[in-house]
Amino acid sequence: MKVIITGANSAVGQAILRSDTIRGVGPKKIVAAVRSNRAAEQLRSLRRNGDGVVQISYEQPESLDAVFEGASAIIHLAGVLVETPDSSYERANVASTRSVVEAAKRTSVPKLVLVSATGADKNSSNRYYRTKGEAESLVRISGLCYTVLRAPLLLGPGTAGAAMLSRNLNEGRAKLIDGGRSIQQPLHVDDLAHAAMVSTDASVAKNLTLDIVGPVSLSERQLVERAARLLGRKVRITSISKRLLFFLLTVRRYFGMPGFSRDALEVVTADTQLNAQLSASELGIQLRGIDQMIIDSVGLGTKHE
Repeated sequence: MKVIITGANSAVGQAILRSDTIRGVGPKKIVAAVRSNRAAEQLRSLRRNGDGVVQISYEQPESLDAVFEGASAIIHLAGVLVETPDSSYERANVASTRSVVEAAKRTSVPKLVLVSATGADKNSSNRYYRTKGEAESLVRISGLCYTVLRAPLLLGPGTAGAAMLSRNLNEGRAKLIDGGRSIQQPLHVDDLAHAAMVSTDASVAKNLTLDIVGPVSLSERQLVERAARLLGRKVRITSISKRLLFFLLTVRRYFGMPGFSRDALEVVTADTQLNAQLSASELGIQLRGIDQMIIDSVGLGTKHE
């Protein structure tokens, strides 16, 4: 079985590529599809023989068709939270999904797995959530067999969450928005990779949208404090006003500056408290505990709760 991963240079894509086999998933040929030469070279370094890495363009249907032909499933991971001059929400979250959906239909791919975000809603006033919701809608009305996996903050190797946590611990001080009051429900990136691969089976979570979240909800402040205790470190936590940040980001938006935005601020401070077992049971997977996520995020090896 051939599985195509679009946006394979993401943390989730790399989590899949790090393991030749994932628990509970039969042998599959994995093809990592990326847009740039730099991303392709990065991924080839992760592969033992450098094979299975291809370049695509979402603006060139023929490049997608050539890669998708004969595939049993596609895992679409492309998307951004922080916009850049050449990658808007509409382009990265919606246009890429539209291109993948159309190519999957042309090549009769049996299953499409879309990794989305908790809170996605095509009617949201938040552009990130809205474009994620629009991407989901494209998948649902496509006529393809699909699974949508909505993910929260990710921890574990290569994730933005891990980078932020490590930085706070290494510096010994953490400046958190409103003191870190927002409630997070982090998920191990390897668990999301596992969920995505399990979902490539046409019979698993067929035409379902699942919130795949971690087993523990805690505030951002509690997360940092818990990590500090595990590592035996002291971290001084200070607060930065969300209202002040919102004002500063409004000024940035007025001058047309790309980067971290009011939409992104709303996303990273949104509360997430969902039933983790519903999706885990549906997919037949076990979720790693919060301490394991922290240990794997700061590169201290393996420790199970």
